[in-house]
Formats: sequence, structure tokens, C-alpha cells
Amino acid sequence: MSVLQIGIIGVIGTLLAIQFKGGKTEYGIYMGVGVSILLFSCIVDRLEIFIRTVEQLSHFIKVDTGYISTMLKMIGITYIAEFSSSICKDAGYQTIAVQIEIFCKLTILALGMPVLLALLETIQEFLA
Repeated sequence: MSVLQIGIIGVIGTLLAIQFKGGKTEYGIYMGVGVSILLFSCIVDRLEIFIRTVEQLSHFIKVDTGYISTMLKMIGITYIAEFSSSICKDAGYQTIAVQIEIFCKLTILALGMPVLLALLETIQEFLA
């Protein structure tokens, strides 16, 4: 899908959700979640293109595949965190949204620790 189509889907979904929120609030939330899931599936398609391109780049540049997979995991966690916390915020549950964001930030931090340790080992080898 093109950017224009995604924008139109988003605006129409938002307008429909606003209409439903006037009468039955839960229908507006369901409409927002449905449109968000549709848009997220389009995002995943674009991410697949990015992943394939990064894999092709890794063949040209000799980089440990563990670092690339860690980076891709971090990107995936970031998108999932943003998506799920936004849905919670739209539904009015800011506390749950913040907890999702904190959990995902800590997960990214934990994923980055081996990379940090490898960097520190490399620096230590240069200094020794």
C-alpha cells in the first residue's frame, strides 16, 4: 500500500471511531483497534523489506550476524511497544501503556548488554 492509502485508511478509521464514541464508547475503541491492526500489518510488510535489505548488506560487510539479529529484535520490540502502548492510551489506560513501555525498554536494555560487553572487551584488548 502507498503512503496515501495508509493515510486515508487512518483518517477514515479515526472519523468512524469518533462517530462511534458518541453513542457506544466501546465501539469506537474496537474501531480504533481494528484500524490499528490493519495499519500494523502494513508496517510489518515494510519491515520485511527492511530485514531483507539488512541481510543483503550483511553479505557485503563482514559483521557478526548476532549483532544484526540483535538490532532487528530491538527494532521489532520498539514497534510492538509503540503499537500496543498507543492502543492502551487510546482506550484510556495510560498506566498500562507506561508499564508496557517500561518493560520493552528494559528488554531492549537486556538485549544490548552482550553488545556492550563485546565492545568493552574490544576496547580492553586495544589498551592491553
